[in-house]
Amino acid sequence: MTTSKVLNAFLQQRPVKMLIGGEWVEAASGKTFSSLNPATGEVLAEVAEGESEDINRAVAAARNAFESGAWPKMTPSQRGALLWKLADLLEQHAEEFAELETLDNGKPIKYARAVDVPLAVDHFRYFAGWATKLEGETIPVSIPNMFTYTLREPLGVIGQIIPWNFPLQMAAWKLAPALACGNTCVLKPAEQTPLSALRLGELICAAGFPEGVVNIVPGFGETAGSALAAHPDVDKIAFTGSTEVGRKIVQASAGNLKKVTLELGGKSPNIIFQDADLKYAIRGAMNAVFFNQGQVCTAGSRLFVHQSVYEQVVDGLCSYAQQMKIGPGISPDTELGPLVSEEQRQRVASYIERGKEEGATLLTGGKCPQSETLKGFFLQPTIFDHVHDDMTIAREEIFGPVVVALPFESVDELAARANKSMYGLAAGVWTNNIKIAHRMAATLKAGVVWVNTYNMFDAAAPFGGYKQSGYGREMGHAVLDAYTQLKTVWISTR
Repeated sequence: MTTSKVLNAFLQQRPVKMLIGGEWVEAASGKTFSSLNPATGEVLAEVAEGESEDINRAVAAARNAFESGAWPKMTPSQRGALLWKLADLLEQHAEEFAELETLDNGKPIKYARAVDVPLAVDHFRYFAGWATKLEGETIPVSIPNMFTYTLREPLGVIGQIIPWNFPLQMAAWKLAPALACGNTCVLKPAEQTPLSALRLGELICAAGFPEGVVNIVPGFGETAGSALAAHPDVDKIAFTGSTEVGRKIVQASAGNLKKVTLELGGKSPNIIFQDADLKYAIRGAMNAVFFNQGQVCTAGSRLFVHQSVYEQVVDGLCSYAQQMKIGPGISPDTELGPLVSEEQRQRVASYIERGKEEGATLLTGGKCPQSETLKGFFLQPTIFDHVHDDMTIAREEIFGPVVVALPFESVDELAARANKSMYGLAAGVWTNNIKIAHRMAATLKAGVVWVNTYNMFDAAAPFGGYKQSGYGREMGHAVLDAYTQLKTVWISTR
């Protein structure tokens, strides 16, 4: 199944333990849970199941590391050097992590190799550079004989809860800026995909991070996640996941008024104008919604197409979908792997049935293929036509390989329809008209707008949502505000 001896040894641990205070330990309860290979339904590994007592231990270890020991005594350049060393170690183990991510999540390994692992490496390197650039400022106040300046300081203990669609990337998105700013962390990976975060924990130890600076507690959202969100000694929660769970995180955080940042769901409009390069746009639309099996918060799942080219675009998209190679992610020629779990497949399938019940036309896909080589949680890429904006499949986030095609005639009509959503995470625009491109970029209520491209991410570019897609930003220097606080100092010079 794999070619890496190191990876095989990691998976054969019984159980794979959690990282607390620099030690690999079993759950306080002794409980474990199974991490499955979604391509086969078979158990990959047994993992220690963290609960509230384990969260308590992890938070205490993080608090101790933040208040005393080596970490608060380190200079910014030393913190940056540790992050850079972690990036080097991750790069050295890149193939192992690509395999692990594919086995645990189901995604095609060619994407894990080309996207997930390299972007995680780049993230740690980018924020390694920021460790030495967290500056305050002097302020020329209007009161005589006063010297006033600000200090930018770390928040403290950060609780970080990440999803299952990009496990390694999400761990990097959360850990790198928090550590660069001098915080300590308790990371709870998704119960569906805990393995790459735990393997990353081994590299964190190998890189030389002091004990307790990073703690990793796998477990379920209802137990470990809720305990972390409500913990009175956690200074901030950073969460990526569904809007529904995001609301619960906010409620749980109210006890000690901890800071919260949320990157939540989306129902992103992807818009193709009549003057677009259609061959390029159709291929882009396919990647926008079928990449990672559609399990992407920014997925371009509402495809708006100008009426004059609507049939051409939809026919082209159907042709691509019908030719996609469905298979286990570990196969090098796979283009569409399984969904992450049977629960997720059933959820997506229920939306497909709902679409048909409400009168939409299923053009292609919609079935769950099974064969000797397709034993896991597979679902065909699915395209709907004759969809109205108020249909369930056009309003709610499906989080699977399902796209609804919607014709439009005028730009004015389009803007109102595209923005008629509780979400505002991302949007795509395909046009060769620079005026339309700028107009749509300004009009669309979304945290990210891609023009003649889609799903582009970089550690230097901020990412986050409008409306019920969350608040706060990941990446770029914008995220540094989320992991630091300002102190103003007044000194009388009289």
